[in-house]
Amino acid sequence: MGSWISMSDACSQLGVRPQTIYAYVSRGKLEVMPDPADTRRSLYRAEDVAALAKRKQAGRKHETLATNTLFGAEPSIPTAISTFHRQRLYYRGHDAVALAGSASLEEAAQLLWDSDQQADFSSAARVASPGRVAAFTSLATLAATGHSTHGRMTRVLHGECQSLVGQLANAFGAQHGKRPLHMRFAQAWKLSPQAAEQLRTAMVLLVDHELTSSAFATRIAASTGASLPACLLSGLTTLSGPLHGDASGRVKALFNEVERQGEDQVIAHYLSTGQPLAGFGHHLYPDGDPRAAALLALFEPPEVIARFIDKATQLTGQHPNIDVALAALAAHCKLPDEAAFGLFATARSIGLLAHCLEQLGTAQVIRPRGRYVGVLPEVA
Repeated sequence: MGSWISMSDACSQLGVRPQTIYAYVSRGKLEVMPDPADTRRSLYRAEDVAALAKRKQAGRKHETLATNTLFGAEPSIPTAISTFHRQRLYYRGHDAVALAGSASLEEAAQLLWDSDQQADFSSAARVASPGRVAAFTSLATLAATGHSTHGRMTRVLHGECQSLVGQLANAFGAQHGKRPLHMRFAQAWKLSPQAAEQLRTAMVLLVDHELTSSAFATRIAASTGASLPACLLSGLTTLSGPLHGDASGRVKALFNEVERQGEDQVIAHYLSTGQPLAGFGHHLYPDGDPRAAALLALFEPPEVIARFIDKATQLTGQHPNIDVALAALAAHCKLPDEAAFGLFATARSIGLLAHCLEQLGTAQVIRPRGRYVGVLPEVA
């Protein structure tokens, strides 16, 4: 049996703070167990700590350090917005799943933006043809004419953040008006109050996920003093990739295959060809994505999809992540084609703007250096 050490010993050996230890644990790099003498504390596998310390020492050269900072698993930008602890997501110290049990998007925005007042996303704007094109077009127009964030008070920026989220929601199809945002989406799609609650839960669970690619893109734009709509557009264009915020679209395509061919045939095809099933497994949640579990517990997906999720989980050992849960919710509620991405993008815009606001407090331009690997310059 391996030896185990305390948090303070682990921090001392690695030269890091407790937050970094938690990050190592959430990413599966460091095994943890409750302290038998005090269950409120944790012990960490000494062999894992030693291996991390050795790897850290080996990567001290400037070139290696620069590469690992940008592409490595450990976060390189300080943030107080969200983090992971023991395979759970937390928004400013609040368990995201517990918060999604009752909080509205407006309340989640107040928390993430560290605002004195609850957000108001009401908007009177009408969109003739709602969808992705309308959302990105309207945001691009605002970005082209927006004012720099520099020299503006936080309360003014909060007001503009509220307006941006409200306009984005309308562009994705939410009914205009002053009701809470999840109810405006439900009203537009003629959903029941129960389904509206499911939308609320899903969107609160999707508000933020630490330093994602889209959050990093948003922070880069914010660090240059770009306008709020420009920062948000930077983040949302990154979010739109199928390996990020539009992953539910890949899951939807998989569900369509299941509905046409049956779950057994689809699973057999993917497993026999070695292809991964979209939406199953998550490197931050090796024991299962708690956001997906919380959302899937609120409704019964269509029968064939439910069977597929169960069988895929049993045969692969990989649990469904939030992208599967969101696509299943869209199928359950019979939402329009782009609704899943619209819900994700609208909810995550709150988190992206939170990252933008936080980045403004650093007054530092994010400018990574390139590591040139091309043909050497000819020197005369």
